Amino acid sequence: MKILFVMPKVGAWATHGIHRSPNQLYAHWAAYVRDTRGYADVAVIDGKADQLSMEQLVEQVKQKSPDVVVMGEQLHGYGGYGVLRHFKDAAVEIKKVSPKTKIIFGGLWYSAMPVPTLEENPAVDFVVMGEEESFGDLIEAIDKNRPLKDVGGVTSRIDGQIVMGPHKPLMPDLDKLPLPAYDLFPMDKYVGHTYWKPFVDMVTSRGCPSACTFCYEWDQFDPRSPSDFLKWRAKSPERVMEELNLLHKKYGVKVVVIQDDNFNVDPKRVQKFCELKKASNNPIKWVSLGRAIDWVNCEPILPLMKENGLFMGVFGIEVTTQSELKKIAKGITLDQIKKTIEILRKNDIAIVADIMMGFDYDTEAIIKQRFEFTDAVDPDIMWVGYVTPAPNSPMWRIALKKNWIDPRKVDFSTWDFLHPVIPTDYLTTEDLGRLGSWCMREFFSKPGRINRIMESNFDPLAKICFKDVMDGINKWEAAATKGEVQI
Repeated sequence: MKILFVMPKVGAWATHGIHRSPNQLYAHWAAYVRDTRGYADVAVIDGKADQLSMEQLVEQVKQKSPDVVVMGEQLHGYGGYGVLRHFKDAAVEIKKVSPKTKIIFGGLWYSAMPVPTLEENPAVDFVVMGEEESFGDLIEAIDKNRPLKDVGGVTSRIDGQIVMGPHKPLMPDLDKLPLPAYDLFPMDKYVGHTYWKPFVDMVTSRGCPSACTFCYEWDQFDPRSPSDFLKWRAKSPERVMEELNLLHKKYGVKVVVIQDDNFNVDPKRVQKFCELKKASNNPIKWVSLGRAIDWVNCEPILPLMKENGLFMGVFGIEVTTQSELKKIAKGITLDQIKKTIEILRKNDIAIVADIMMGFDYDTEAIIKQRFEFTDAVDPDIMWVGYVTPAPNSPMWRIALKKNWIDPRKVDFSTWDFLHPVIPTDYLTTEDLGRLGSWCMREFFSKPGRINRIMESNFDPLAKICFKDVMDGINKWEAAATKGEVQI
């Protein structure tokens, strides 16, 4: 069986400049079916890395004549739901030139919306709601002509009918997964924030111990088992280092963003990772994400993290009153937000913090207070994200109840967190676009902020990232206020 993973050409967030990385869903799933199920004929076409037009992409697929084409995404950092329209278009065109090829979708949005996905995409044959095991079971069922309705974690189109297979439990031990199949990707073509290269986004854990009302993680799992979202599972420090050493020694990768929503959940795991990295003399520089409470819990080991390559820390402020933090189930306090900025700055680790706007109760006064708080605590980079409801999330249910969205009429070209896509009880989407633009311009035009960052002791990688963000402000504003599509 010939299995082909296809990534169309997509853009990147305005504040990320040129940003391309191996698709982690593909890297994990390809490795799994190849190394544990014995399917050796596995390949990747990365139109994003190779900058292939849709016509060129489809022609390459036609030449390879695969039995199965797989498309989807795991990380929102490539452009949120904005990538989904490209998958839909590619599926239609691939089916035209290769009608016998089975097309599989998986990952963000699709996992939570399997039946609507197949109803709205007649070119697609299957949606994988589960993880690697579900994908492997589906491939074997197709290959060996086994009953598709029995495949756990998969929704199938069978004789014109859409059938959901049984729920498939999550994999408890991520160390049992093979290393991602980076050998299938053009590893010399990946770049982060225009200047970081060679570059990779990597994933070392799944799930989250929190349950923020807006979080995209809600869309990653079978809609019949939302509690799966809360099951935080992590690769061991040894396994993370095995992957990092592979990236350094075989592919010369110099910069990595650990895209886990909460890399810092377990400080002992982070400490062990840093100790192993130091012992291996691995020079890769890295960025990680985490909640404020997790950064605070890692305060004693921040010098060790800095010593071993951490140059930038990312966390979400989101909202800026204690009542709001409780309302959105963020699980942090205002003091922890302030403490996070204090301890990262003390260790010369650049700080990226985001605020959100577009919650149902937001007013202009609330948003301006949110900005004023953030401006006062003074992260190095501020990012404004618009509430973009993830299927199955509490914000999704609120938006449905208020008739702010029709799931069957979502314009994915603007569902990328850069465009306001739902109003609030008090503000239109146009109001939100204007306020977001005001926040970004006010923050980055504050006297002394640019000089402070450029004259700081930050790693040069952080300073050129700041430059990349500044260069993207006009494009960010064009998306927020004029609807410009960038993904």
